[in-house]
Amino acid sequence: MFQGASSLNLDAKGRMTIPARHRDALLLQCEGRITLTKHPDGCLLLFPRPVWEKRREEIAKWPISARAWQRIFLGNASDVDFDSAGRILIAPELRSAAGLTRDVMMMGMGGHFEIWDAAKLAESESNAIAAGMPDVLNDFSF
Repeated sequence: MFQGASSLNLDAKGRMTIPARHRDALLLQCEGRITLTKHPDGCLLLFPRPVWEKRREEIAKWPISARAWQRIFLGNASDVDFDSAGRILIAPELRSAAGLTRDVMMMGMGGHFEIWDAAKLAESESNAIAAGMPDVLNDFSF
C-alpha cells in the first residue's frame, strides 16, 4: 500500500525522480515497470504495471456508452521504466494534460499514485475543504 505525499521537481526534460521509499517498493513489486495515464480530475495516475494490467482489462470491458472514458484512461496510458538514476520520463502530452511544470506532488493512494501540479493540488484540496465533508463520510471518525 502506497501512502504519503512527496514534493518533487520535474527537470527540463520532464523527468521526475521517484522517492527512494517508493522506488524500492516498485522495484520489488514490479521490477520498476509502471504505467502513467490521465485522470479527469487533472492529475496523472501512476500504477505498478501488474496493477494497471488488471485495471486495463476491466476498463476494456466497459460498454460502448463509456467509450469516451476508455479513451481518457486507455488512450492516454504510457508504459515507462526507471532510468539508472531512478527517474521516470513523463511524456509531454501527459505533462500538458495535467498542467505539470516544475513543482509536482506525488501522492500515495493505496495501490497507485497520483501526480499533481503542486499549485493545482493545493487549490483542489482548498476547494474540497471549503465544500465540506460529503455525506458518505458522515459516519467516519478517527
